[in-house]
Amino acid sequence: MKARPSLKKGLASLPLRSAIFIQPMECPAVSKLPEGSRWLWEIKLDGYRAIGIKSDRGVRLLSRRNKSFNHQYADIVEALNELPENTVVDGEVVALDESGRPNFNLLQNFRNEASRIHFFIFDLLVYEGRDLTRLPMFERREIMRSVLKFKSPRLRISGYVEASATDILNAVREQGLEGIVGKRKDSLYEPGKRSGAWIKYRVNLGQELVIGAYIPGTHGLDSIIGGYYKGNDLIYVARVQ
Repeated sequence: MKARPSLKKGLASLPLRSAIFIQPMECPAVSKLPEGSRWLWEIKLDGYRAIGIKSDRGVRLLSRRNKSFNHQYADIVEALNELPENTVVDGEVVALDESGRPNFNLLQNFRNEASRIHFFIFDLLVYEGRDLTRLPMFERREIMRSVLKFKSPRLRISGYVEASATDILNAVREQGLEGIVGKRKDSLYEPGKRSGAWIKYRVNLGQELVIGAYIPGTHGLDSIIGGYYKGNDLIYVARVQ
């Protein structure tokens, strides 16, 4: 995981920051996608947002509410040992079905489907004790792809697409995926904020949904699980936060 000499020199000029929990940057929902070359697009992953940390305290995988995922996803935690020392990443724990699509039902049954669970990393916040959060998102992405190399198949660097909003939306609908996340190329990482520099758009299938379950949080509900009835079966659709 050695960085190029020029990159290493540039990183050395960044301010120091401890490898501790950083509250995830929020991603508000929008009803219309913006057009323009300022945006990058990612597939919306249907999983659990998580912060991965490797420090002198060991390796930790923490939920967006700063709760430990170490027990639930021990295999992911073991794989995160590949991170450099004093490094913090932002990503999502996702279960993939046989066709490689995110499947939240499999994630709920993680004890039986552990081999299908992966951690998709989409941002590098601290690298070897250097703070990257004040760099533009596109630059953080380039550094992340340069310095993070994993042997474990459980860890993946999330990809992005540069395309028109219309084209990416058509592709997501054609593939039957959940939605799209848009990020401005120049966006800084704003912990816990909904600035609008990151947005999400859920593809509306026009289906009447029912609440099938809920996940408690420290201040009430963390999220609810929506679905629809097909005969006598309740079919999962999405998790709403």
